[in-house]
Amino acid sequence: MPDIKPIAIARRPLLLGTLLWAASGAAMAQPAYPEKPVRLVVPYAPGAAADQLGRAVSERLAQALGQPVVVDNRAGAGGTLGSDNVAKAAPDGYSIVLGTDASHATNIFVAKRFPYDPIKSFTPIAPAAINHIVLVVHPSLPVKSVAELIAYAKAHPNKLSFGSSGPGSAHHLAGELLKETAGIDMVHVAYKGGGPAMTDLLGNNIPMVFASMATARPHIDAGKVRALAVVEGKRFHGLPNLPTVGETVPGYAIESWFAFFGPAGMPPAVTARLNGEINRALAQPALREGLEKAGMSATGGKAEDLAAFLRTELARREKLVKAAGIEPE
Repeated sequence: MPDIKPIAIARRPLLLGTLLWAASGAAMAQPAYPEKPVRLVVPYAPGAAADQLGRAVSERLAQALGQPVVVDNRAGAGGTLGSDNVAKAAPDGYSIVLGTDASHATNIFVAKRFPYDPIKSFTPIAPAAINHIVLVVHPSLPVKSVAELIAYAKAHPNKLSFGSSGPGSAHHLAGELLKETAGIDMVHVAYKGGGPAMTDLLGNNIPMVFASMATARPHIDAGKVRALAVVEGKRFHGLPNLPTVGETVPGYAIESWFAFFGPAGMPPAVTARLNGEINRALAQPALREGLEKAGMSATGGKAEDLAAFLRTELARREKLVKAAGIEPE
C-alpha cells in the first residue's frame, strides 16, 4: 500500500497532459467555416423581389467567405416549400434560406397542416430588408389622401373594394389592418399575384390595390395610378414625400420583410460569421441603392433581435389572420 500514492501522484500530470493534448488536437482538427460552397435557398421564383435580394447578397457573401454561395430557387406554397427544405437540412451553415413574413410568420396560420415551426425549426441569422407596400388607387376614385379615402369609405359603406396579391399575403393583411384601425368596411378581392391586381387597377376594374413598390412604382411615376401612402412605420426613402398610413391612422403599421435563417442547432460561431458578413454586404452603398430602385430597403441587424422580432410578429400575424376571417386550408 505505501507505494501506491507516489505512483498515483506521478501519473496525474501525465494524464492531464494527455487530455490537454487531445483537446488541443481536436480543436486544431475542426475545419474552418466555410470549406465548401454555401447553398442559399430563395423560396420564390427567379426574378421575384426575394430572388433579386438573395442574388445581390450572395455575390458579396461569396467574396467575403471565399466560397461560392449558390442561389437555389425552390418556389411553392408562398415560400413554405423552400423554407421546409432548409429546416430539414444539416445545421452546419451550408444551407440557409431567405425567409419572409409569409414563410416565417403568416403561412402557419393559413394552413391546416404545416411542415415546420417558424421558431423551433430554424436558427435566426440576420434581418435583411423591407419590401415596401404602397396603397394605390385609380385616378377616377375621388380621393387624394388616406384621410379622404377613409371618409369616402364611411360615406359609401360596403361599396369600396381593394385588391391584393393573394389571401393571407402582407398586401391582404395591410388592407384588413386598415379596416380594423380606421373602422371602415371594404371588400377584399384576391388575385394570383401582384401583377394581375395591378392590371385590373390600371383597367379601372378595381378602385384600389395594396401593391409592392416594385410593381407599382412605374405606374406611379407615369401618373397612371395615384399613390396615397406606404404601409410601413416609416416613409420609403425612395419616395420621401409619400406619407405612411400611420401618419393618418395612429397605430397602423405592417411590414413585408426578408430575413436569413438556417436550420435549428447551427453552431454559434457559424451563425456569428454569417451574420457579420451579411450585415457588411447589406451596408454596401451599391447594394442599398439597387434594392431601393427595386422598392426595398436594406435593414440588417443582430440575430437575437431577429429572434425577438419573430416571436412578436407571429402573435401579430395570428391576430390579423383571425380578424380577416381567413380559414386555414
